[in-house]
Amino acid sequence: MFIDSRHLRSLLAIQQTGNMSRAAERLHITPSALSHQIKSLERYFGITLFHRHRKPLRLTHAGQLLIGYAERITPLLQQAEADLKRLAEGDAGRLFITLECHACFDWLMPVLGEFRAAWPEIELDIRLDFDALPALRRGDIDLVITSDPIEERGLRFDPLFDYQALLILADRHALSHQAWIAPEDLAGQTLLTYPVDRARLDIFRHFLQPAGVEPAGVRQVELTSLLLLLAASDRGVTALPDWVWRESTATGLTSRPLGRDGLRGTLSAATRQADHPAAHLDSFVQLARRFHTAIA
Repeated sequence: MFIDSRHLRSLLAIQQTGNMSRAAERLHITPSALSHQIKSLERYFGITLFHRHRKPLRLTHAGQLLIGYAERITPLLQQAEADLKRLAEGDAGRLFITLECHACFDWLMPVLGEFRAAWPEIELDIRLDFDALPALRRGDIDLVITSDPIEERGLRFDPLFDYQALLILADRHALSHQAWIAPEDLAGQTLLTYPVDRARLDIFRHFLQPAGVEPAGVRQVELTSLLLLLAASDRGVTALPDWVWRESTATGLTSRPLGRDGLRGTLSAATRQADHPAAHLDSFVQLARRFHTAIA
């Protein structure tokens, strides 16, 4: 394709100024360079674009045809450049988030409220998926909230905050008299969990399975509020992050550490390294850290 954006901008400048010298000045090039651009078009297509013996310069029929295209195409190119610049600066774009954590909704919603106020042009979407990294690699999503960072080229994991998993149980539960909970204490208990494979749950991976302990039963519940309600009714015990417990208004419940030293982890934001630097991604990370610090 011979015609490019320089030719179109040059034609528009000549038409608007009616003079090669003024058009060249507007385009920040020399008159000879501008003349060369126009003559190269004319030689390539074997046409004449301007009646050069008239002052101001007037377009031929071929010139009018090409100007019509220039008037339609040039604004689109300018808009494309502006949009790409805004994307590069983080002022526009998208943030598709996937959570590998049911309970993360409890702190994420207020964070996203602040994020939307600060970045109104960023398109937001949220989903729940406990195997989200393949979608991140493909570019289907932009950020994964996970407690399982890995070493992989092309991915970046920014720590958001540390947390402690706590056992939540009824005030009257027999285990409520203990200062902390050992794995063996749960052998006779019904464990209330989110509907997630146990391989993705901290209490199984890092607490029960290493000790070779199996609870008496497992009941899966979709909602945090229902987990707490069932635990308060002494229908089982549940393990939840400390931020859920701090924000909970449920009554008739108490919490105990899992293990003498507690069961701890770190939530991270996984992104593609190629997407950095990106101001809106950095902003999300900072908002999440600040919000958690405020409620800790």
